[in-house]
Amino acid sequence: MEGDDFTPEGGKLPELKLDARQAQGFISFFKKLPQDYYTAHGENATFIARTYYHTMSALRQLGSSSDGISSASVSKAMFETIARNILLERTDRTLELYEGSGSSWRLTKSGTPGNIGSFEDILFANNDMQDSPVIVALFPVFRESQLYVGLSFLDMTNRKLGLAEFPEDSRFTNVESALVALGCKECLIPADCEKSIDLDPLQNAIRNCNVLLTERKKADFKSRDLAQDLGRIIRGSVEPVSDLLSQFDYAVVALGALLSYAELLADDTNYGNYTIEKYNLNCYMRLDSAAVRALNIAEGKTDMNKNFSLFGLMNRTCTVGMGKRLLNRWLKQPLLDVNEINNRLDMVQAIVENPELRQGLRQQLKRISDIDRLTHSLRKKSANLQPVVKLYQSCSRVSYIKGILQQYNGQFSTLIRTKFLDPLEAWMTENRFGRFASLVETAIDLDQLDNGEYRISPLYSSDLAVLKDELSVVEDHINNLHMHTASDLDLSVDKHLKLEKGPFGHVFRISKKEEQKVRKKLTSNYIIIETRKDGVKFTSPKLKKLGDQYQALFSEYTSCQKKVVDDVVNVSGTFSEVFENFAVVLSELDVLQSFADLATSCPVPYVRPDITASDEGDIILQSSRHPCLEAQDSVNFIPNDCTLVRGKSWFQIITGPNMGGKSTFIRQVGVNVLMAQVGSFVPCDQASISVRDCIFARVGAGDCQLRGVSTFMQEMLETASILKGATDKSLIIIDELGRGTSTYDGFGLAWAICEHLVEVTRAPTLFATHFHELTALAHRNDDEHLHVSDVGISNYHVGAHIDPSSRKLTMLYKVEPGACDQSFGIHVAEFANFPEAVVALAKSKAAELEDFSTTPTFSEDSKDEVGSKRKRVFSPDDVTRGAARARLFLDEMAALPIHEMDGSKTMEIASKLKADLLKDAADNPWLQQFL
Repeated sequence: MEGDDFTPEGGKLPELKLDARQAQGFISFFKKLPQDYYTAHGENATFIARTYYHTMSALRQLGSSSDGISSASVSKAMFETIARNILLERTDRTLELYEGSGSSWRLTKSGTPGNIGSFEDILFANNDMQDSPVIVALFPVFRESQLYVGLSFLDMTNRKLGLAEFPEDSRFTNVESALVALGCKECLIPADCEKSIDLDPLQNAIRNCNVLLTERKKADFKSRDLAQDLGRIIRGSVEPVSDLLSQFDYAVVALGALLSYAELLADDTNYGNYTIEKYNLNCYMRLDSAAVRALNIAEGKTDMNKNFSLFGLMNRTCTVGMGKRLLNRWLKQPLLDVNEINNRLDMVQAIVENPELRQGLRQQLKRISDIDRLTHSLRKKSANLQPVVKLYQSCSRVSYIKGILQQYNGQFSTLIRTKFLDPLEAWMTENRFGRFASLVETAIDLDQLDNGEYRISPLYSSDLAVLKDELSVVEDHINNLHMHTASDLDLSVDKHLKLEKGPFGHVFRISKKEEQKVRKKLTSNYIIIETRKDGVKFTSPKLKKLGDQYQALFSEYTSCQKKVVDDVVNVSGTFSEVFENFAVVLSELDVLQSFADLATSCPVPYVRPDITASDEGDIILQSSRHPCLEAQDSVNFIPNDCTLVRGKSWFQIITGPNMGGKSTFIRQVGVNVLMAQVGSFVPCDQASISVRDCIFARVGAGDCQLRGVSTFMQEMLETASILKGATDKSLIIIDELGRGTSTYDGFGLAWAICEHLVEVTRAPTLFATHFHELTALAHRNDDEHLHVSDVGISNYHVGAHIDPSSRKLTMLYKVEPGACDQSFGIHVAEFANFPEAVVALAKSKAAELEDFSTTPTFSEDSKDEVGSKRKRVFSPDDVTRGAARARLFLDEMAALPIHEMDGSKTMEIASKLKADLLKDAADNPWLQQFL
């Protein structure tokens, strides 16, 4: 191994002792070993050394120092690791593989996070395919002072194309939610857009979604001959395709770029196998990247266990890959239609209430392979019999699944019949799956599957039948020799003397213990090939001759079989529509049973939520829990009620100490709503949910300084998305807004945002804050001069208890009505074991600040004292309500049309406004001082 020195203890090198015959056997064996290895060069070599080897000592220098380049060797196993990381986890690099020697090299494989087809065999040799990577192309244009975006997408796993076109705002919020919903991994945009379009927000939206950004020449974005090109790859007639394309102006241009980039027309296996659809952004709940992060929907690299994410927790799927991919898609595409949601919930309820149905489905679905990928592999030129057999075995389980579903006779029998049984029966008929099953049973030697061999049945071809008979004769001779050798060595057949096939061909093997008994005869009459811990392998001239005959016949059989295999594979590929429909039904059943298994296997079972339309009903969660948190070991989760009621508590301000549970509470409400609209039961004692068209989240602070975005700027950008994109049908969760700037600026922003959400957006909102003064918003009903929204604002707080004697803080983690009456920041610092001196100084300074106010009231006695403390006598409620009333007075004064009124009239109105203000100030000390 280059670069490594291996020296045993004592300095004496070991010897490989082989006689001439053994040496020849070893050479033959060694030459059959794979010689694959890979190299990377230049910046790529440095990246691999730093990222995967974690040491720069892995680098070697090629060439002289003046024009040399760095180089790194990569083993086959390491290459597989790198490929999985770059194509499945990262979104900042692509992968190209070249083969050749000297100065002659050619590109043999290339892959991107959105197009992994060339590397599928490497990526999923030992791993399930959990996601269907999608490539999106965007074409933004300005028309009549409005920004529009043409979008197209390509899903190469499911062979699907889609188009959409929509007006867009300056933050590209629609694009971001579309990228999330589609599970996009790579996005194409034109390199030279119109100068009037600011691409920075678009690029930020793409990066926020962890998507690879690929710029293409504007010339690639063209729709010329698009209908003709699509006619070759789309299943069915070309007329509907032309009708669909005629509905779009800009999306067709993006679709043209996609076809060119993915080179779909260059692969004839794509012809007639794709579908195309119009994608509607309003079909599903919209989620942006901030909401995906806040609700922990997707798995993360730093997750300590699978239950850290919603996907990991809910993934109880049984099929290989198919169910996982559908679950991934459903979590990013929650439903909006009440009937569709209830259909899923009906099916989950049926499985929850019937343990036999649940266990039966799980048992059978575990035997289902990844039908989508097997169907895809049939179209490859290198396809063999293995995917054909696995498809046959998987689809054969459908009859058992059908039988299990037919045994159900509960209240949802009609749904099961129309949704699952009828489609399965339609595709199980003799003219569909029946023809494929007959082909497999006739053409493939199913008896050989137990030996791990995929062979064409001798009965299917006369030439193969002759070769099969000759092989059988040689096998009989080898078996007879096995028994004769056992007799010669006085060993029992199979128990002590084993016959094996391997790299050395046919060989005998005995244990080292038995070898000692027959060593003399063994060394004189037989040829020892190798000695290992598990025994001694040897052969004889007769076995070697018979083995060579067998190998020659088997090679001829394999060669003759190849043409027949190609025919069987090609014919099997014509049944792809059958397989795809089975995959759709089985993967949906798999996800629904996964929901049912989760609902019944948790320590506290989940319940079915009541679903109402978005313009009616409330969001009421009784004893709700966070599903991921309660699933963690050693967590005793304390449930909480959430009552978002129109006109009463539709907008909730939640105060309380840090670490008291505010963030967990508002997140768990979002997660419960999301789970319900996906079609799952929810972790509550009882739940009623009004469907939401979007969940907006401003939770947690995270610097994006590598992109030049500070914590506060990121906070403001996310909040801007909420203010521009939310409707009264959305759900908004905001945590600790305004902390990234000064107290006064932060409070001002938080107040203004609250007012906008209450007066304009009018969406149900959970607003967790450390600004206790915001709680005054809920008391504005008491002021007859203020316009009060009918949305309904209420205060809640997370409970905490301070022991009167020890002053120790105990978190209660209960959300209760009313505002929090004090701050707990210093107590939390004590929790964190701050030094006593620091805590004491903090308390002293806090006491000083509590004694001062920017709006003081003085007693008569202190009026003339220099430097006297100005004691605050106003409550936060007085300050906030007084400030709001003063602001109203100033607004009314500013609105007076003084240029259109005479002086006396102006004075009359101004005096009345002042009199009203004085009257209101009578019960507000702060307002009195202000005047």
